[in-house]
Amino acid sequence: MDLLEKRILEEGTVIGTDILKIDSFLNQQIDVSLLSEMSKDVYNHFKKYPVNKVLTVESSGIAFACLVAQQFGCRMVFAKKHKTKQLTDAYYEAKVHSFTHGDDNIIKVTKKYINNGDVVLIVDDFMATGEATNGMMSIVNQAGAKLAGIAIAVEKGFQDGGKELRGKGIDLYSLAIVESMSEDGIQFRK
Repeated sequence: MDLLEKRILEEGTVIGTDILKIDSFLNQQIDVSLLSEMSKDVYNHFKKYPVNKVLTVESSGIAFACLVAQQFGCRMVFAKKHKTKQLTDAYYEAKVHSFTHGDDNIIKVTKKYINNGDVVLIVDDFMATGEATNGMMSIVNQAGAKLAGIAIAVEKGFQDGGKELRGKGIDLYSLAIVESMSEDGIQFRK
């Protein structure tokens, strides 16, 4: 998506060769107009599926996932990373390693929120190695739901997450795929 790539070039900051900081418009401060356009693009790609749930992981992907769910006229569910007193019902869980934070989390979704027969679209802000996405796919499978596909705002194409998912035949749609990056610049896959 040219609009997203343009904003990444204008406002993104590269740290080292594997961290892209775009929190000024995507996840800490949010440009709702941009996310709205991004969600329309995702809808146009996945509208052939009868999506009735959108799934993401807390917290950075929530805003994007909400707008995508609005396009489909369905509910958005997010997997919690931390156990809370509110998470008292039975839940699905999966272990996920965070590339950004360098730690492991057990993500959880209350069982009554994703069910057998649901058609789920996974949405997230970033994909590096695909750990979070694989964890969410595990939850979809545990629920007996059907995976429509995966929508990612920014994929780090130089890491293997996207390649592995596409190799499994999954409909993975990334709005921007970073082919390489350094403090000297960012190259996108075309």
